[in-house]
Amino acid sequence: MRSLMWGLVCLIVLLAQGIQGSQLRSRHRQTLPGSPLLPKVSPQVSPRVNGSFEDLRATEQVSDEVRSAEVLSNPQQDERAETSNYLTQDRRNLLSAITGSNCRNRPIDLVFVIDSSRSVRPAEFEKAKEFLIDMVDTLEIGSDATRVGLVNYASTVKIEFHLKTYFDKYALKQALARVQPLASGTMTGVAIKAAMDKAFVAEAGARPSSMNIAKVAIIVTDGRPQDQVEEVSAAARASGIEIYAVGVDRADLMSLRLMASQPLEDHVFYVETYGVIEKLTAKFRETLCGLDACAQGHNCQQVCVNNGNSYYCQCWAGYVLNPDKRTCSRIIADACARGNECQHICVNNGNSYYCRCQVGYVLNVDQKTCSRADACALGHNCQHTCVNSGDSYICRCRAGYILNADQRTCSRVDACALGHNCQHICVNSGDSYICKCRTGYILNADRRTCSVVDACALGQSCQHTCVNSGDSYICKCRTGYVLNADQRTCSREDACALGHNCQHTCVNSGDSYICKCRSGYILNADQRTCSQEMRSEITQDACKCEAQILFQKNVQSTIQELSRRLDDLSDRVNQIEDQQQY
Repeated sequence: MRSLMWGLVCLIVLLAQGIQGSQLRSRHRQTLPGSPLLPKVSPQVSPRVNGSFEDLRATEQVSDEVRSAEVLSNPQQDERAETSNYLTQDRRNLLSAITGSNCRNRPIDLVFVIDSSRSVRPAEFEKAKEFLIDMVDTLEIGSDATRVGLVNYASTVKIEFHLKTYFDKYALKQALARVQPLASGTMTGVAIKAAMDKAFVAEAGARPSSMNIAKVAIIVTDGRPQDQVEEVSAAARASGIEIYAVGVDRADLMSLRLMASQPLEDHVFYVETYGVIEKLTAKFRETLCGLDACAQGHNCQQVCVNNGNSYYCQCWAGYVLNPDKRTCSRIIADACARGNECQHICVNNGNSYYCRCQVGYVLNVDQKTCSRADACALGHNCQHTCVNSGDSYICRCRAGYILNADQRTCSRVDACALGHNCQHICVNSGDSYICKCRTGYILNADRRTCSVVDACALGQSCQHTCVNSGDSYICKCRTGYVLNADQRTCSREDACALGHNCQHTCVNSGDSYICKCRSGYILNADQRTCSQEMRSEITQDACKCEAQILFQKNVQSTIQELSRRLDDLSDRVNQIEDQQQY
């Protein structure tokens, strides 16, 4: 057992020496002029390097276990443990250099538009794919980070995968490695339009503009487009897509400038061959991620973390960052006693602490300060409305309801009982009331007071005259008529039956009557009595006295008949005038 432990200790020493040598070699690594000192990572890791990486990871795990065992068995070796912790961090830095580290780029929707026409030889197409894989290696890939899609084009366009297809970096790189060229022509304009209409859409995984996620297209081509690119590129840029144009070898510079976004010096790139396209990786990393501030130099005691174009310092486990934001100190056991920012209660949590609030309060999003609890939001049993009241709550009812004795439920308000202004009858109606009138009355326009019903005005069936009678009505007839048994219609009166003063015969005449005499009699001038008619054969001369007397009597009788008829006519005129008045 002792020999095994000594062997592991020796292995740790040798590994530390190897790390120092690796770091020394990394300082002399060549980079692009003006680019930050970033490790150039090829997407195709050689077997030798890959094997070293696995050995290093396994050795690191064993070494950590040995160091932990030594510290537990001998507390006096704490200083050695701290030194070993520094070595472990160095190993982690080396692992990060070998595998490539994510930049803290802003989340973007990134679509590669890659030319695979016949002018691109198979080996060159593989170099182009390595460039894309190398690009992906520098980005933080995920559903909430950067999403990547790929449009492959020649004479035709093929969307290899959408923005929503891969959220895992390893799977994404595998998909890029599997892409095959399409050969034939170079329809760059069609490819840009396909990217705009089918790749940068919500159905394909593009995020809505409200999230302010940048849309970026990187076009890689080695020839002159066989279609128009100016208008479709302008439309794509107008839709919010930022276009980078990468030209290789025979690429047409003017076409690249027509495609790219402004400023052109930041969006148009050219390399002589696909063999050196990897030179652009660092440039795009700087564009999408910003400079590696930690690589430019920092003053962190333990860990430097890139933050866009700047950096901030962190400490290893068991240490806390000092107020100078650079150096680190060991965590003492009572983190709360060391100092905390909790407004109410500090709770120790291992080497750190967390904050809690007193009863009736909740912790704010800053995880330090406290606000009064929203008692209603925590749960209530109010039927209608819950109102916060200090640390508790009270129930209230909506308009038209009153709170019951249980102080929770609500009942409809008896609006009439609360007071009303109805003249006759108040009727509850939901949250309010309406007024009604007693029988024989109607509600006035003010909807409060009542008036006696005009039964005749409401509708009646009298032939002649309607007369209101309390809540109802009765029918009457005009002069000269009598009401029939149906109490509605009227018939002419029998004037003779009602009584007359004719000596002989009474004859009904409209609304009145006339007198007539029996045969052998003539009606006297009083139109009532009759006299014996004087009949004698006139055989004498017409000029004699008897003939003159008879003529006078006939004239008198004719005048009386005419007078009677005039009276009848006058009566009829009066009846017509009476009817018109009604």
